[in-house]
Amino acid sequence: MRDPSFLTRALALLCALALFGAATSPIHASMLGTGSLLEAEQSAVDRDRLLAQLEREDVREQLQAMGVQPELAAERIARMTDAEIRMLSERLDELPAGAGLLGVALFIVLLLVITDALGITDIFPFVHSQ
Repeated sequence: MRDPSFLTRALALLCALALFGAATSPIHASMLGTGSLLEAEQSAVDRDRLLAQLEREDVREQLQAMGVQPELAAERIARMTDAEIRMLSERLDELPAGAGLLGVALFIVLLLVITDALGITDIFPFVHSQ
């Protein structure tokens, strides 16, 4: 028969090797650059700002006058990519304060019509995707 201390030692060695193997398994991680973190944060800020613009009564009235439900516009803004949000935000920054509200609403409607035509969204029933 085998010595019980031999079995105890073998079991302890096996456990130690298993723990060592688990601790040294490869870990896949990478560094995040400051630029990518800032871009993500800026995109979130721009998205929140656009959604806040949709809460304004004058913007809501203008969208409804153009036949766009503000809820659908808010949903579309929530689904936009970071690049689209950045482009729309830059467009808003170019407009003078208080002026160009019609232009902003028109830009949003045009963007929604284009995404409908491309088949990305289905907001307007009169736009048929290709």
